Amino acid sequence: MIPAPVPLDECDRIAAVKATGGAHSPACGECCTRIANLSVTIAGTRILDDINLHIHCGEMVTLIGPNGAGKTTLLRVMLGEVPYRGSFMFTKTKAQTHKGPPRIGYVPQQFIIDRTAPVTVLDLFSAALSRLPVWLGHSARVRDEARAQLDAVGSADLLNEPLGTLSGGQLQRVMLSLALTPTPDILLLDEPLASVDAPGTDLFYRTVSELRRTHDLAVIMVSHNLLDAARASDWIVILNRSILREGPPAQVLANTDVRALFGLDVTPPPPAT
Repeated sequence: MIPAPVPLDECDRIAAVKATGGAHSPACGECCTRIANLSVTIAGTRILDDINLHIHCGEMVTLIGPNGAGKTTLLRVMLGEVPYRGSFMFTKTKAQTHKGPPRIGYVPQQFIIDRTAPVTVLDLFSAALSRLPVWLGHSARVRDEARAQLDAVGSADLLNEPLGTLSGGQLQRVMLSLALTPTPDILLLDEPLASVDAPGTDLFYRTVSELRRTHDLAVIMVSHNLLDAARASDWIVILNRSILREGPPAQVLANTDVRALFGLDVTPPPPAT
């Protein structure tokens, strides 16, 4: 289903409301993703029920909830992999560079590789960017584009490294750079930090924050770590088949029901200035 356009006055109204409370104001307001009254039923089981979300370019929204809450299913709806009822709409209001549905970049929760296989990062990009078999070599165009995309996530030095030698954080940055080829309108991250250590997590968040500002990306991330996500996100959505709570991170963390749900005994962060 091709996303239908969103009324621009409605986009502008909600962007103005959200900009008053988020950690970072939406970067431009020139693109708008709206999910309205969306439900998913699989094999007679309701997975998602009446989901309503409104997301703008430059904004990072994090979905948090228990296993089985429907977080990954919602991403799969946006990828066109799961049938649904309701609507998923996207509009680019200015400087439109392409027509049709949005370009979507996706970083999966796990990228399973054979660590004994002699496959390099450049081989991976060649498979994605060229129709020629990898064993025929790499064109200068593919090499230059791969290096540029890796450089955007601070990982150009990994271009010729075997995939099997990469750490969890390095592999996720490679997957992130691949998801940005070509530059998407919406970037979906499905628990990208599940196997990444603390330094790698900090670097990943800094990289994504910089990318969304540079490219005006709408970023939707699935996470289990409420506190880490709150530091990097503009909007937090507590999801368990339906939306239990949503809002700016400081507001969500201050809610006693949310803190009890996640077993938090913390002082909520102050509102962003």
